[in-house]
Amino acid sequence: MDYKTIAQQTAEELLAYSQDISGWQVVKISLIYFWILFPFEKKVTVSSKTSRLFLGNLYRIEGIIPESTAKLSDFLYQPENRVTWDKSLKRYNVIHKIDSDTFICHTITHSFAMGSISSRDFIDLVHIKHHEGNMDIICTSSVDFPGYPPTSHYVRGYNHPSGYVCSPLKENPAYSKLMVFVQTEMKGKVPLSIIEKSMPSNLVSFFLNAKDGIKAYRSLSPREHLNGHSSAHKKK
Repeated sequence: MDYKTIAQQTAEELLAYSQDISGWQVVKISLIYFWILFPFEKKVTVSSKTSRLFLGNLYRIEGIIPESTAKLSDFLYQPENRVTWDKSLKRYNVIHKIDSDTFICHTITHSFAMGSISSRDFIDLVHIKHHEGNMDIICTSSVDFPGYPPTSHYVRGYNHPSGYVCSPLKENPAYSKLMVFVQTEMKGKVPLSIIEKSMPSNLVSFFLNAKDGIKAYRSLSPREHLNGHSSAHKKK
């Protein structure tokens, strides 16, 4: 399987999603609190449209993060930090590194929607691509990978092209506009209505977890950052 080609195609798909202005329907708006003076809109907006890749929705979550794009995208891309801030995940392990910008991970989620959607596991190709204008795209797409077939422990879900688009805020380049795209095929026997009902709130929580996560990460001393990286490398 040509993982590099898949990664490049997924990044281009996410770029196209970020430029698509037609057909989106706002399904949730949530006000957020920032820990510093913040003169811009204090909200997270979740929109959706019918996915052209599976029977379900493509979701777009967008808001402002008070951090530079370079630091934000680096934080979101680092696999060793993911379970420390993403409360939807039970496990997130890199199982194959392709290059410094591309890897394959095995993810296990917690159950959600009050337990009506059980834990899922995913095998995802993750890639970061830097674009002109200081825009970063961190894309994810499910792939097959030898040695990690589906098991009876979890339902194997599938992520169609998803991920983050980070770009500097025009009003203040020290801040970033973060757009998150999610189109997850849960598989199993969960009714689509339950997924659609629970997703908007879960996606707002995901965005807020990322905001709080980078805030906590910024507060760590350089030594704590180094120890965190060292511990992660030892576990591999």
